[in-house]
Formats: sequence, structure tokens, C-alpha cells
Amino acid sequence: MRILIGQPIHEKQIEQMKNDIKAKDSIDLVLYPEGYLSDENALEEACKLAKEYKIAIVSSYRKDNKDRAVIISCDGEKILERAKTIPDENVELHEPLTVFYNNNSIGYILCMEILKANRDLKRVEEKIDFIVHPIGVGMFSEEQFEQWVREAKVIAKTYKTIVIGTSHADGSYRNCGVSIPISYCIDSNGEPIFITKSDIRSRIVDLDSKKFETIG
Repeated sequence: MRILIGQPIHEKQIEQMKNDIKAKDSIDLVLYPEGYLSDENALEEACKLAKEYKIAIVSSYRKDNKDRAVIISCDGEKILERAKTIPDENVELHEPLTVFYNNNSIGYILCMEILKANRDLKRVEEKIDFIVHPIGVGMFSEEQFEQWVREAKVIAKTYKTIVIGTSHADGSYRNCGVSIPISYCIDSNGEPIFITKSDIRSRIVDLDSKKFETIG
């Protein structure tokens, strides 16, 4: 499976996603950050785009000013859709945590949910082939960057799966003014296929060969 990992800027429409999909052949899935789909209209546009180009789309969308997880199949159907789990450590990750698609069990964690994933993914009985991790904005400190990468490595190694994450290129957590854009792909041994810091170019990773290419 070939996955395009984008780091767009925030926008009301989905022009950056359209341009990424139109520019590249032989892509099976596109991973975009949390909240890139700004509302339900943008979500429906993404569903149409997935169906038109026969490509799966992973991101999240905003509804009632809250982020919701979504995976769209190449038929334009929403095959995973749920609320984001609140940060309270006593609250477990909301279901569903995985979806079976195109002969793969795909795990899904949304932004700060990564801090609960190593604990709560134990509820998943089947082998997870890879986990997608849409992140809203870049990290607000070097310490957070290292923490989230470390968590991704632990999850990958614990569950013997690939973990892939990406953030927007702009914006900052609660408008704090600090943002370190991040994207990464960790293999099932917990070793990096790539990790980027403040490098907002898109990438394509081939899950079969464990190789990637940088776009732009």
C-alpha cells in the first residue's frame, strides 16, 4: 500500500488535498491532519474526491466545533467515524479503534489520543496492520515532539505495527505561538522509516518496501 502523507495549511476548502491526489499516480491512501476538513461540507467534498479518484482518505473533520475521526473508502463511504476522546486520563479511547479495509486492519488515533493508545489498543483483538495518527497542529515544544515520537515508537513495537502521523504546517496549540510541524512513519520494530521536524513537504511511503519519497 502506498500512502501519501500531507502537511497542508488550514483552509476552508480542500484544494491542497485535491492537488496532492491529482499530482500523484498509484496512491492508495491519503493521510491528512486532524481538522483539515473544516466542516461537514468539506467532508462531503472529500467523499466525492475519494470516489472520483478511487483513493482512501484519512483525516478528521469539525462538527459543532469539535473534531471527529474519519476514514473514507475509495468508494466515497465513511467507514470509520467517531468522536475524539477527551484528554482525561481516566477516559478510555472511544470506539471504533480499527476498521478493516482493503485486506488491512487499520488502527486510528486522533491527535492527543496517542497518549492513551499504548494502554487502550489492548482492547483490539486482531492484528493491526498499520495505525494512522492525524495531528492538529505542530508540537508546542521540543519536549512534546520527543514525547510523541517516543509514544509512537512504543506503540509500534508493542503492537508490531506501523504507525504514521502528520500535522498541519501552520497553527499552534491554543494559539500559543509555538509550532513544530511533525510527520513520521515508524516501522513495526519501533524504528523510524522517517521522522520530520519543521519540514512541511509531503511524503509517500510504501508499506510493503518500507521506503519513502519526499515531494517537493
